[in-house]
Amino acid sequence: MVEERRETESLLVGKKVYVPRMTWGGAMAFAAALRAIGVDAEISPESDKRAMELGAKFTSGDECYPAKVTMGELMKVTELPGFVPEKTVFFMPTATGPCRFGQYAPYLRRILRELGYEKVIVFDPSSENGYDEVGAQAGELMRTGWWALVASDFLRKMLLKTRPYEIHKGDTDAVYQEAIHDLCRVLEQPGVKLKVKFNNILESLTRSRDKFRMIPAKYDPTRPLIGVVGEIFCRLNRFSNEELVRKIEEHGGEAWLSDVAEWIWYTNWEQQKNLRMMGKRFSKDMLFAKIKAFVQKHDEHRLRKPFEEDFVGYEEPEADELMRYSEPYLPPQGCLGEMVLSIGKTIYLYHKGADGIIDISPFTCMNGITCEAVYPSVSRDYDGLPIRNFYFDGTQYDIDRDLGIFMELARTYQKRKKKRRTYPFYFKLDTGATVH
Repeated sequence: MVEERRETESLLVGKKVYVPRMTWGGAMAFAAALRAIGVDAEISPESDKRAMELGAKFTSGDECYPAKVTMGELMKVTELPGFVPEKTVFFMPTATGPCRFGQYAPYLRRILRELGYEKVIVFDPSSENGYDEVGAQAGELMRTGWWALVASDFLRKMLLKTRPYEIHKGDTDAVYQEAIHDLCRVLEQPGVKLKVKFNNILESLTRSRDKFRMIPAKYDPTRPLIGVVGEIFCRLNRFSNEELVRKIEEHGGEAWLSDVAEWIWYTNWEQQKNLRMMGKRFSKDMLFAKIKAFVQKHDEHRLRKPFEEDFVGYEEPEADELMRYSEPYLPPQGCLGEMVLSIGKTIYLYHKGADGIIDISPFTCMNGITCEAVYPSVSRDYDGLPIRNFYFDGTQYDIDRDLGIFMELARTYQKRKKKRRTYPFYFKLDTGATVH
C-alpha cells in the first residue's frame, strides 16, 4: 500500500502540467494552485490560426467547437521547443451526462497514442482515478482549487462591471491582469497553512478591489444590461466566441456573464438529487455531499466579503432558484446540464432588471438548440424580454450586424420594462432607479 501511494505521488512530480484556458484568469489561478503543491503547471498556449489548423487536423468535424479549440491548444504544446512526452501532462477534466465533453479525455488519449505520444499523461480528475495522481495533497488541491475558481470569478465580475464605464480605454484590462497575477502569487506559495493562505487570498482580493474602484469611470444607468448564458466553454472562452462580450460593450451594453461556479453549484445539486432518487437521502454519501457543499458555500461567502458593496444588484442565484425557474420550461428532473441553467438564469436575470439575454453556444450544441426552442415561450411570459442565440463554429459571419439589431431591441425593451435594476453605491442616478 505504501509503494502504491509513492507511485501515485510520483506521477506528476518532475513533469509539466498544461491547464486548458477555458478562461484565462481561471486557468492561471488553478495552475498556481497546482504549483503550490509542487507541480510544475502553466496554462496551454493561446488559441490562434495554428491552433485551429491542429484542431481541425485531429477532429473529424462531428465534435463540438470547444473540442476543436481545446485539442488545438493542447496539440500546440507538442510543437513547443523542448517538448518531452514522458514529462508532459494534459489536465483534462471529464464528466458524465449527455454533453460530448465527457469524451474529451478518452479521445485525447487516443490521438496522443496514434501520434506516438502515449507517455503523455491525461489527468482527468473527475473520472475514476479522481485526484489520485496528486497523491497525499489531493485534499489541499481540492480546497485551494475551489478558492482559485471563486476568486477568479469575482475578479472577472469586477472586470465586466467596470470596463464598459471606463474613461480611459484599457485601464480596466490592465487592472484585471494585475489582479490575476497578484492572486496567482498568493496561491502558488508552497508550504503555507490553509488558514493563512485563505487570509492571503482575501488580502489580494481586497487590494484588487481597491484598484478597480480607483479606475476613472463614468457609470451610466442608461447602458443596457445584457445577460450572457449558454454553453460554459464557448461563453467564457474569448477566442471561441470571437470576443462577443467585448463587442456587447462596444455596442453600448454591459454584460453579466454566467460564471464557472454556477456549474459547480449545479453539479452539487445534481449529485444530491441522484442520491435521493437512489434512496440514499439518509446516507454517508449524502452527508459527505452536504458537507462538501456547505464548506464550498462558506468559503465562497467569505471570499465575497470584500465585494459586498460592489456586487449590490449583481448577486448570483442559488442552484435551487435556477431549477425552480427552469421547471415550467425544462424540468430539471429530466433535463440535464447547461440547458436548465440557461433557462433558469435567463428568468433570474429578468428579475434582476436585465434588458436582454444572449445565449452563446457552439454550433450543433444540444443545450443551445433545446434552449432556442424554449426561449420564445420564456420571452412571451416575461414581458417580451429580448433573447438571442449566437452559435459559433470558427467560421466568420457578420456578428456586429446581428448584435447591433439585438442591442436596438434591448434599448427599446429597457424603456418599457417592468423590472428595474438595483445599482451599487457608485452609480449617480437621476432616473428613479434603485441605488444601494
